Amino acid sequence: MHQIHRIEDGRKFRLDDVGPDSTKGVKGKAEGLRKTEELVARMDGLQEALFVDGRKGLLIVLQAMDTGGKDGTVRHVFRGVNPAGCDVTSFKAPTPDEARHPFLWRATNALPPRGGIGIFNRSYYEDVLIVRVHDLVPKDRWSRRYKRINEWEHMLVEDGYVVLKFFLHIGRDEQKARLQDRLDDPSRQWKFNPADVEERRHWDDYMAAYEDVIRKCSTPWAPWYVVPSNRKWYRNLVVASAIVDALETLDLKLPPLDYDPSTIRID
Repeated sequence: MHQIHRIEDGRKFRLDDVGPDSTKGVKGKAEGLRKTEELVARMDGLQEALFVDGRKGLLIVLQAMDTGGKDGTVRHVFRGVNPAGCDVTSFKAPTPDEARHPFLWRATNALPPRGGIGIFNRSYYEDVLIVRVHDLVPKDRWSRRYKRINEWEHMLVEDGYVVLKFFLHIGRDEQKARLQDRLDDPSRQWKFNPADVEERRHWDDYMAAYEDVIRKCSTPWAPWYVVPSNRKWYRNLVVASAIVDALETLDLKLPPLDYDPSTIRID
């Protein structure tokens, strides 16, 4: 099911062709929730096999507009995994030290070890998104970063990593409703950032920037999944489905035993 949201040829991609309300491939919410529960349960065993096998690492990139569901995806999709083998890194504005290094430096430092899962909540893609929209660096600098990102991701895959990238696509009206919900709920007002209202004014610029990211950086070795995310249950299902499928194709192996279980007696 997740395959219908995988961008095989970024050159032909148009964001307008993806409806954020879509729930294609699923009959309804009840079916979607049931399937997600099954996938979350399977992910638990696959994560253990990934850790024990130790040959592969999994990097998951989550990108979205504000309120797009990055935190919710982490909370719901990964609730069954062992926290000891799963690291979440949130990418905010670079610190002064990070800004003195090449833009991929902090992403490299945050990579999970082989056998582990790393989740990037926002990512190195901010260096071709927010810097473009707000003109933080010259165009001739950020425009060269697409190629460097592709090369970096290719290096990771050749070195034993699986790279899964998800753009959680919500509509502008849905974002407005979610921001208003935060503002109206005293228990969630802490999540509201007045700067998000200002960022909404750049919606069209961000959509153009995301479209270019997907066109230029959806590759055979590190494809983008553009996930309709107005329905949170559907978002979770698509992401969980893609992760389980990727892990199941790795031919993960448990280590050989150095003893014969049939000879062991526990009194």
